[in-house]
Amino acid sequence: MKIAVFDTHILRPDGRRMHFDILVRDQPPDNEPATVLAHGRRYLAAKGVAAESLGTRECRFCRVESASAPIETEIHRTGFAIIEMENCD
Repeated sequence: MKIAVFDTHILRPDGRRMHFDILVRDQPPDNEPATVLAHGRRYLAAKGVAAESLGTRECRFCRVESASAPIETEIHRTGFAIIEMENCD
């Protein structure tokens, strides 16, 4: 499966910059900005981080790549996958 990777950075309430990637199928409507941002807000809500600051400036398309088996499974299950990179605890 080909996936679109959206590089995402937001400023947390504690002042730390949170960095994660949102992974979705590389096809409409999955890779459209409104859909990707909705997934990002869902992820942030689950982390207890305010998501109102998440927009297209904070979440940008990065690249297309092939999904690993675990990522593909997660996308089939929930519609997206997250790769946590910095300050996502």
